[in-house]
Amino acid sequence: MKVLRIIARLNVGGPARHVAWLEAGLRERGVSSLLVAGVVPPGEDDMSYFAESLGVRPHVIPEMSREVSPKDLVTVWKLYRLMLSVRPDLVHTHTAKAGTVGRAAGWLYRWLTPAALAGRPRRCRFVHTYHGHIFHSYYGRWKTRLFLAVERALARVTDRVVVISPQQLDEINRRFGVGRREQFRVIPLGLDTRAYDDWAARRAPLRREWGAADGDVLVGIVGRLTEVKNHALFLEAAALLKKRRAYEEAGGMRQDGAGRVRFVVVGDGHLRGELEGHARALGLRDDVEFAGLRDDPENFYPALDVVALTSRNEGTPLTLIEAMANARPTVATAVGGVVDLLGGVAEWELRRSHPWQVCERGVQVRPGDPEAFADALAHLVSDGVLRGALGARGREYVERQYSVERLVADVLGLYEELAGVGESSLKSVPPPLGAEGRGRRA
Repeated sequence: MKVLRIIARLNVGGPARHVAWLEAGLRERGVSSLLVAGVVPPGEDDMSYFAESLGVRPHVIPEMSREVSPKDLVTVWKLYRLMLSVRPDLVHTHTAKAGTVGRAAGWLYRWLTPAALAGRPRRCRFVHTYHGHIFHSYYGRWKTRLFLAVERALARVTDRVVVISPQQLDEINRRFGVGRREQFRVIPLGLDTRAYDDWAARRAPLRREWGAADGDVLVGIVGRLTEVKNHALFLEAAALLKKRRAYEEAGGMRQDGAGRVRFVVVGDGHLRGELEGHARALGLRDDVEFAGLRDDPENFYPALDVVALTSRNEGTPLTLIEAMANARPTVATAVGGVVDLLGGVAEWELRRSHPWQVCERGVQVRPGDPEAFADALAHLVSDGVLRGALGARGREYVERQYSVERLVADVLGLYEELAGVGESSLKSVPPPLGAEGRGRRA
């Protein structure tokens, strides 16, 4: 089985880790696979080092980038030429841009052959994974409609469409009308949960570095500083929570026993300067730590007491999965796969009319409502027992549902379904594609 995997860029985020874990795991299972990626543009941080730490060196096509560009035609041509060289049995694309250029090149590869005149195109299967989608909260109305039309057309030449949560399946297939239901498979993300086994032992050092006392509550948000993550809402909720606690303390009404509440922003991006200015304008100069990009999730998650997510649109955020793997309670906007990740609403919450609700493994909040988010944070900050219970349930859930081993097994099962081969057929295969020249530039 020869697989060509394509992703637009290995920038900081869940998709880059996902494809790296998947490549390494499938190669260990005997699948001959080559990862193809574009170049990370200025202003974004490159995670190629993560893939290389797992022994995965991507084949780089410099013209492939996030934005729509005339270079996309060059990318399609180069991918087509690469397919002619590699002759893959299966092409698996990840993220929107790679899904577009990869499937366009795949269509050319399948049909530009003399045998196609006799109705015998090249045999090659196509899989696309939606890690999120761009059907709302990214672009304007007309651009979004164009991209949606393209995705609907591409679904017609795709054998299987992979989504990472039931909620995402409902959005993409039912709400936006992409593809046929029988094309879809739900395959949740996976991560190396073993890396977080001793999270409690790593809690203290970074808290000291950030100046947090034992009784302080650190509320953190982790992710790229970009519009769709909506960090402005996080800062506005932080300011509201600060005012509320100051009012309660002045009136002698606060009895939760928590110390000072501080806020940490982990990540970087083109909005950093704007967000730092917004924090100062909200009176949070001494309350928010902009920690920048960090590549040690096994260290910074344990230092936090609550992990927040304020996104306008998500697939299944790796941020929340990593937080749960470290037994951290979460507060998140109820978008995309977040709803599935947090679980059902607690029974005692069912009759509440609040715009936020306590769920099995976290607190979900109505999107775009800083007051509701601040209220949900206040509830969790004041209840250490609830934080502990949510964290414990989250860790147990992630260990059971989100291991790399489960991810690799699920994807391998999908490939075998498409190829019509069994496990025994994969035992004698050539080494990973391009082993003699991986990493060269196209």
